[in-house]
Amino acid sequence: MLTVTQNRPNGQRRALIQAAGAGLLGLNLPDILAAQQIVAAPTPRVKNVIFLFLFGGPSQLETFDMKPTAPTTIRGPWKPTPCKTPGLHICEKLPLTASITDRLTVIKTMSHDFNDHSGGSHYVQTGHRWQVPIGGGFNVTPQDWPAMGSVVKHFQRRQGSTSNKPSYVVLPNSLGRLQEYKVRLKRPGETAGFLPPLDEPLITRIDKKDAADNPYWRNMADEELSFEIDGLQLLPDLQMERLINRNTLLEQFNRQRDRLQSHAGVGAMNDFRRKALDLVSSEETRIAFDVTKEPDKLRKQYGNHLFGQSVLVARRLIEAGTRFVTVHYDCVDGYSWDSHRNCESLDKHLLPTLDSALSSLVLDLETRGLLDETLVVCMGEMGRTPKAKDGWGRDHWSTLFPAVLAGGGIKKGFVYGRTDRDAAYATENMVTPEDLSRTILEALGVNPAWMLPGIAGRPQLVSDGKFISDIWT
Repeated sequence: MLTVTQNRPNGQRRALIQAAGAGLLGLNLPDILAAQQIVAAPTPRVKNVIFLFLFGGPSQLETFDMKPTAPTTIRGPWKPTPCKTPGLHICEKLPLTASITDRLTVIKTMSHDFNDHSGGSHYVQTGHRWQVPIGGGFNVTPQDWPAMGSVVKHFQRRQGSTSNKPSYVVLPNSLGRLQEYKVRLKRPGETAGFLPPLDEPLITRIDKKDAADNPYWRNMADEELSFEIDGLQLLPDLQMERLINRNTLLEQFNRQRDRLQSHAGVGAMNDFRRKALDLVSSEETRIAFDVTKEPDKLRKQYGNHLFGQSVLVARRLIEAGTRFVTVHYDCVDGYSWDSHRNCESLDKHLLPTLDSALSSLVLDLETRGLLDETLVVCMGEMGRTPKAKDGWGRDHWSTLFPAVLAGGGIKKGFVYGRTDRDAAYATENMVTPEDLSRTILEALGVNPAWMLPGIAGRPQLVSDGKFISDIWT
């Protein structure tokens, strides 16, 4: 069923176009997609999004939903620290973030039932449940739903955008690329999924020194922070001019072969490659990726670790015209935010690096006059079990976890939702990934009633979640 929603000055009126099959009433996929031209786009609330994704599942009890009066087996090893939001218990290991909570909305009540890292990653980045069952896989598939950034890019492209700036970028690596695991990983959620290859993100690539290295936790040398586009890395002796010349020769060499390739997917991938080369050879884009252009003092405030420097690059990209940037805080050591064993990494590395990067980003955007037009979202794909293990390790718990938002007209110093005494369940205003993704997309001007070209030509509704109106001013 296709539902077209038309907004008019005197209120919303609904015109329904119903099709039980692709051929009913003469409607095919192009007809259905063209019908969206009568659907009004919502007035954008924000221009850009920076999505900070803490992969592995940060504990709600050690971050933004502490329970200081809970039993000793639950409440955690640390105490809350004073902050600027009444009723918010934020961890003492996040003192810089505590000092800016008057600029934040904390949603305490994110929840879903896909208690799995890959599935959870797909769920929170797309707003749709992964089609792979729990335990049935780890990596991206062609049937995945598109990431929110790819949805934005798709409609921007369909509306005729000719910008030479990347509209959707993933930093600092594809999710899973640096993880030490039993299989080679490219976790789902960040890709264009079943959308055309032109809607894929530009993904950068930064290597680690060896299997034991975790660049998210240590100071990075400038020469390590190259943020090259994955798949377009330059050899040490290959300058940009030579790359462009080489590409010209390659295109001449392949011209005859390309005439024989009529498959739409092949053509789209060639277009994607050409578009990527245009972007990486753009002076403005190269400058945006060059974090060394920032003052040393500001870089230190963000943190000289990979997460902090990646978040700073995200701000530079937004400033240069990118609309959606995802920054992954990956589990390089196989655990990190997935803190089954103990809280040692939380104490020494994870919370301090998050604290410096998140607080600096919000203040930096505010100072530059970009916070009102940029929505910052910071979250993981799940939370942790209320009952802890020895050493304060906790297992997976997708039933409850927090999300932190700032900017773009979001309420300041606000807590949305209530949880029970053990931070196990939402007792008021539960929020699903469908709800949050619809809220983010609609804030960017994407109508949730618009249709995407799905698998085998089946149109797919952008979102069936509900808009979270109470978190906006």
